[in-house]
Amino acid sequence: MIKRQASKDGSVKCTFVLPLEQAPEATSVVGDFNDWDPMATPLKKRSNGTRSASVEVPAGATVQFRYLADGGVWSCDDACEIDDEGNNTFTA
Repeated sequence: MIKRQASKDGSVKCTFVLPLEQAPEATSVVGDFNDWDPMATPLKKRSNGTRSASVEVPAGATVQFRYLADGGVWSCDDACEIDDEGNNTFTA
């Protein structure tokens, strides 16, 4: 799930959320917003049974991303569209 919240500066705060059942190991969100760096945006384990992380992107930007779990396991968010390269995509 991705939550979006507009900021006053014209950007959008995008929060990526996965249930722990879907991400039992350490997982990162990797995308064009962090130059596809697997270390840049780890999802933090939360007390509500989820892992989440937030990034700021320009309003109206098309965002591409995937999740990367320990062991090199890539996954997508079923709630988002998938582009021709197999990445999730959405408009902020």
